[in-house]
Order: sequence, then C-alpha cells, then structure tokens
Amino acid sequence: MSRFVRASKYRHVFGQQGKKEYGFDNVKVTNSAWDTNIVAASTRFISLNWNASGGGAFAILPLPNPFTPLPTAFPSKLPDLIPLARSHTGPVLDTDWSPFNDTVVASAGEDGKTLIWKVESGVFEGWGADGWEPQDFDPVARIDVSPRRVGHVLFHPTANNVLATSTGDHVVKLWDLASPEHAKIVLGGHADAIQSLAWNPSGTLLATTSRDRKIRLFDPRAGGDPVRVGEGHGGIKGARVVWMGDRDRIATTGFSRMSDRQVALWETGGLSNVKTITIDQTSGVLMPFWTDNNILYLAGKGDGNIRYYEYENDNLFPLAEYKSSEPQRGMCFLPRRGLSVSDCEIARAYKVAATSIEAIAFIVPRKSDSFQSDIYPPAPSAEPALSATEFFAGKTAPPKLVSLEDGAITTGSAPLPVPTSAPAPTKTTSAPPPAAAPAPAPVVVVREEPPAPKPELVRAQTAPSSDDGGASAALKEENVRLTAELREAREKIRNLELQVEAVRANARKAAALLDS
Repeated sequence: MSRFVRASKYRHVFGQQGKKEYGFDNVKVTNSAWDTNIVAASTRFISLNWNASGGGAFAILPLPNPFTPLPTAFPSKLPDLIPLARSHTGPVLDTDWSPFNDTVVASAGEDGKTLIWKVESGVFEGWGADGWEPQDFDPVARIDVSPRRVGHVLFHPTANNVLATSTGDHVVKLWDLASPEHAKIVLGGHADAIQSLAWNPSGTLLATTSRDRKIRLFDPRAGGDPVRVGEGHGGIKGARVVWMGDRDRIATTGFSRMSDRQVALWETGGLSNVKTITIDQTSGVLMPFWTDNNILYLAGKGDGNIRYYEYENDNLFPLAEYKSSEPQRGMCFLPRRGLSVSDCEIARAYKVAATSIEAIAFIVPRKSDSFQSDIYPPAPSAEPALSATEFFAGKTAPPKLVSLEDGAITTGSAPLPVPTSAPAPTKTTSAPPPAAAPAPAPVVVVREEPPAPKPELVRAQTAPSSDDGGASAALKEENVRLTAELREAREKIRNLELQVEAVRANARKAAALLDS
C-alpha cells in the first residue's frame, strides 16, 4: 500500500440534502417501464413524468433549491390535482429542457409524438389560494416523429432549436424546430432498441447505446450511418453513455454477461476500451452524469446512494458516496450555470423517490467566502453558438461559456476532429471494424473552399451550342467533379486531424509518466 495520498481538491466533496420542506412531496411518478431518467431540469423549472389517466402527462414545477425554501405560498406537499402537460395520447417517456431557453421543454411519448412546451411567467401564481383551479399547459408545437414510440429527446448543445429524437424504429431523427414538418437528418444502423444518446460538447458527434450491445458514433452531417461502431457491455440491459467533456473519451454504464454492473471508458478514435470497472451485482440501471470538474457521478435506479469518481489519466478514482435509505427512481443534474457558488456547490442532483423530489447539493468544503476559481471552470452559457440553419448547413462552432464569477461570455475549445471510416491511428485492438461512412452530404468542415469553376471553362463548353440542356449538363458534370474533390480534401484533413490528436494524446501520456 502506498504511503502517499493522491492530491485532489475534490477529495472531501460531500452531498447535502435540502430540508424536506424545500422539496416536493405527494408526487405521482409514472409507472412506465421504459428506461429514462424520468426527470429533467432547467435553471428555473423541473419536469417529471407523471402517472396520469386518459393519456400521457408530465408535471412542470418551480425548481427546488437545497439552500432556500420554495417560492412564497407554494406548497411543499402538492395537491392531488395540479396543472399538467397532458396533450400526449400515450405515456410520456422523456423530457428535455432547451439549454438556451429555461422556459422551453420538449417531451417524447409512447404515441410517437414530440411536443414542444413554453412555460409562461406567472403560471404558478395563486397556487393554494381560495378558488384556485389547475389550468393544464398547452403545447406550442407538435411533431409527428414516428408511428411507434419516441423514447428519447435531446436538445443540441450549441445550435439553437435543434432537437434529436430516438424512435421505436431504431433510428435517431434530427429536427429544426422552426420547420418541423420533416426530419432534417435520419441516423440509422441500430439493430435493436436505442437505450441512450449523448452529444459531445460542441455538438459535432452523437453517441448512442443500443440493446444490440453496440456503441455507435455518428457525424450527423456526414450521412446517416455511424462513423464508428464498437462492442459495448456484454449484457443487453440498460446501457447508458455520456461524453467526458471535450476529451476524446466517453463513459458508459451497463451490465456484463454475468449481470455485473459496470462502468467503462472508451476512446472515440476507434471505440477501443480504455478501462472497465465492475461496480456490484445489483439489478438497477446505472445513470451516469459528467461535470466539468472531471467528476463522474453514478446513480443506480433502486439504490439509495450516489457514487462519484474523479477522472485523471484514464483512471477513475473513487471520491465518496452520498448515502440515503430512500431508493431513487430517477435523477437529473442542474445545468452548472445555476449553481450556488457562494455555498461552494459544484453540482446539484434532483432525486426522484417514490413520492418526492429532493435536491442534493455536492459541496467542496472551503472556509473562504471569496469566489473559488479553481473549482469553477466556465460553464456552458445560455447563448447558442449556431442557429439551426447554420448547423444543418455544416457550420461548426465551439460552445459559448460563461464565467460563474462575473458572467463574462467566452468561447470554448475547438471541436474534436470527427472520426472517419478510415482506420484511426490509435490502437483499436478491441474495437470491431468501423462501419463504412457514406459519401458526406454537402457539409463544409474544411477551412478553405475549392476554387469556383472558371467562367472561361463554362463558356468554352457552352459556346459550340446554344442549347440550354447542354449547358446544364456541363454545369452538372463540373459540379460533380468539384464535389468529389471537396470530399477527398475533407477526408484527408480529417485523417490528418486524427493523427495530430493521436500525437497529442501520446505526448500527454508521456508527460504523465514522466511526472509520476
């Protein structure tokens, strides 16, 4: 046993539950067997899949705070009848709040619909007053996603009004909420039900886990097939995926063939396994949550505890556990820009138990009252970096970040290079051969545009004939040639970016070995 203790500023992080009256009681949690987090939060509101008759519904409530009471006159114990978002004809399976508008939430239902809702100011005024009657919420948009269920909804992290949905047809569809008549992009290749999906911080890549035991990486604007496919956990039950910030790493939770609960790290260049840790043999699905403090939180359904680990040099070092005697049915984390920095709160979880919602603050104990910059890296801001039109046109931009000290907006790090169907320069012994990517759609990810066709060439081709059909054919032929050249240039640039990233990763590993 080593005599040295690993240095970490998060070694003493602890979870603090708010007072009971600071949360909600008498909640009626959905009975649906579909596996999602059940709950989602913005910095102002919280949504919860509700157990309602006559179709599907979910509740929208003010956001509880573990340090302060609920808004004035708002009851901690909810009435039996409360305003609900009821327009689904089947059970609500998932909800997600827009990262750029704390009053906009999307819902997914068993009826194959996705609905968009906007919470108006003053909607909770008068709760508990004499003569008060609940008025249900009405959706502002309706999307017919699939004839089968919509299992997940997930907003894009940098592009405004871009939404991803997973369906019972085993595909992921991307939508522009400004024109939701048809899906802009459809991502396929799954052989069974999609169990989770996650964007990387810049929104250039989408990772999915599936019941077919595969992990897939998509570059949505380069085609509908995955650019990487790898073997995931051995069991078919409840696999989840989360991006580990702006690194070329993802973390997954799942089950082995012997039903052991596991957490695993994967490199995104070839989806080779970096590390796998067996947690225990409990049957509850593990829900992973990543924060930019390099901490991975694991909350198991049916467990009363929350484990958390610090990531460093491709290792997960256990920090501590938040323990409770009340098992959780679902959980979500608050966006970091909503944290209480005066209380040294680095993360906040919202735990859904059998009949209650409670807020749990994870706190770094510090004596100083000043802003602790070392534990508060900039957080994703409420300003989008792209519009939906720019995203679907192929533009890429790093996320905009906000300082939790003074609210200053900065630009995050450049997006990671997109893996292509060519073999990655990193070691991929445990990954299967990557799926071939189709010819990319007209996505512009290169820095320089190829030269436009010269007018002299067009005139030379059209001069012999005044027939418009011949001129059109010549232009189409020229366009095909230039598109092919652009595609080849893009492939070369992506491969070079991958090689540069591999060299940087090797340099980091060498530096870590020298430091140790």
